[in-house]
Amino acid sequence: MKFEGLLKSVLVTLAATAVSGAALAHGFDDCTKEAKEKWKPQAEAEAAATAAGYTVTKSKVEGSCYEVYAKDKDGKKFELFYNPVDLQLVKKHDD
Repeated sequence: MKFEGLLKSVLVTLAATAVSGAALAHGFDDCTKEAKEKWKPQAEAEAAATAAGYTVTKSKVEGSCYEVYAKDKDGKKFELFYNPVDLQLVKKHDD
């Protein structure tokens, strides 16, 4: 009986680790706690990236962030994560 309980605990821990690892692998998704009614339009995040010198290829909502896929002047790809309320760049990740 004790072995079965231990085995079950190990399996639950492994499953939780796999799920959390997959969630972390996609990027960053915690930019604001504000309600979506307070968010600015997604196009404004794209405009902020363009104003910063990037060429935007696409964007999407990721968690509570605007995730903007962009390239710099040298063609290097980036994922830019913007707070949708104040459009501040929260994180930049090399793609």
